[in-house]
Amino acid sequence: MRRLLLFLPVLALALSCSAGNKADVAFTRDDSARKVDITVDGKFFTSLIYPEDLEKPVLWPIVSASGKEITRGFPRAPRAFESTDHPHQTGLWFNFGNVNGLDFWNNSYAIPAERKASYGSVVFDRIVSAKDGRLVTLSNWVDNDGKVLMTEETTFVFDGDSDERSIVRIAKLTAVAPVVFGESKEGMLGLRVDRAFQKPSDKPERYTDANGIVTEVATVNNDGVCGEYVNSLGDRGDNVWSKRAEWTMLNGTKEGDDISILIIDSKGNPNFPAWSHARGYGLFAVNNMGGREFDRSLPQPAEYRLQPGETVTFSYKVIIKDNGFLTSEQAAAFAKDFNK
Repeated sequence: MRRLLLFLPVLALALSCSAGNKADVAFTRDDSARKVDITVDGKFFTSLIYPEDLEKPVLWPIVSASGKEITRGFPRAPRAFESTDHPHQTGLWFNFGNVNGLDFWNNSYAIPAERKASYGSVVFDRIVSAKDGRLVTLSNWVDNDGKVLMTEETTFVFDGDSDERSIVRIAKLTAVAPVVFGESKEGMLGLRVDRAFQKPSDKPERYTDANGIVTEVATVNNDGVCGEYVNSLGDRGDNVWSKRAEWTMLNGTKEGDDISILIIDSKGNPNFPAWSHARGYGLFAVNNMGGREFDRSLPQPAEYRLQPGETVTFSYKVIIKDNGFLTSEQAAAFAKDFNK
């Protein structure tokens, strides 16, 4: 069973960020609604939400400095002409498709009860602190019976300026039981973007998850759909998928605003640089544990094992830049600064 939480009244935490940040970051905590709202210089940026009908905590929605939502609305607040595939892809999240053989990635309300035993969930526990632009939380990675496999201490660092927002997400995982991260393409840091950032498509698509479940994605209205990927290797479009890159960027124009979404992998992560699990239908993910699911020529599996008490940390930075696309040189400079 999931751990019960005691709900507290809404707490408004107007906390200024440290001198190292560019912006004034404030948190408004609403335990009864199971969320924390984050503002940057008085403007809404995102919310950490952990409702009981989601199988992991997520940041949703995410809004650029100019007020454009970059995340898909479905399934929480569907918008016109949105696709309704992959209901587990909500906002920005972190999990993986093969932990002790359990699929944490694809779990959602769409999985029937008789199949839930094959899936795991990341269950929010509590907020540790919210100050100086940093939000620290604890969660538990559990199987379908509620057995805890790992604890996760998550640190979010938020920042921004007049045309930029950024999120650093640090997940410190501590094994409670013996844990094996097996290879899976379904991972790890995932972002489901608004349709403006999708690749235009003129035909139905079929997508298969790690368990062989096929999702049919029907053709949608392509008006305003103009997304294109580019990575640190110079690959573009569909060619970024499965490539190991220090950074990967998605460019798209929404409501006349040219917006870049940049995800940077940390040199401290296992198997740096991460493989890109980035798809034209709107999934933008980077995966440090994909291994031979992406590259069959690898001589060894990209497994990672933890004994009880051992830890591993995964860190990433997401930058949302509007009012003009980032150049590859600018993206490389951001990556160098993050990894210095």
